[in-house]
Amino acid sequence: MPNVSEKFEDDLTLMQCVSVDEEAAINALYSRFGSLVYRMAYQAMPTRAEADDAVQEVFVRLWRTSDRYDPKRAALVTWVMLITRRHLVDRLRRTRARVRAATLDESLPGMHPSTSPPEVTGMEREERFGALMERINQLPELQRTVVTRAYLGGQTLRQIGEELDTPLGTIKSALSRALVRLRERVSEEPT
Repeated sequence: MPNVSEKFEDDLTLMQCVSVDEEAAINALYSRFGSLVYRMAYQAMPTRAEADDAVQEVFVRLWRTSDRYDPKRAALVTWVMLITRRHLVDRLRRTRARVRAATLDESLPGMHPSTSPPEVTGMEREERFGALMERINQLPELQRTVVTRAYLGGQTLRQIGEELDTPLGTIKSALSRALVRLRERVSEEPT
């Protein structure tokens, strides 16, 4: 199993090749992360067709921003997941904005939308996710990989073990240790 610096070097090389439109690198990127991106899109999008479209858009975005990948800031899997998540959130927001505008256009004259307090979920959720990703990025590599693939990527521990060629018991232990560390860091933070 390659050490952390070798893995980052491989990821960096892959993204540098993607940025110069090397077809083999683009295929490797898709082979490596296509199922992960699709799982995230399928869970977020209302239809399979929209999930398919979102996956294509995510890989176009990955290709266009590949020269910005920095292995010192995040593992490639984390970077791919963040870009995917941002794209899905943007896409869902655009859809909701179109629905809201259509609803307002259809309202009768003199009728006003509800004056209930705005939801505090959008911005707050983004901030919480960002803080969580920072804590996850501080975990050792195996723990970080298992957490991101299991919780953000929707993979089973068995799938992760097979993809990483690592025993299932090691994957379970890594997940358990990672969750303990994340809980400790959350409890240490000021409220």
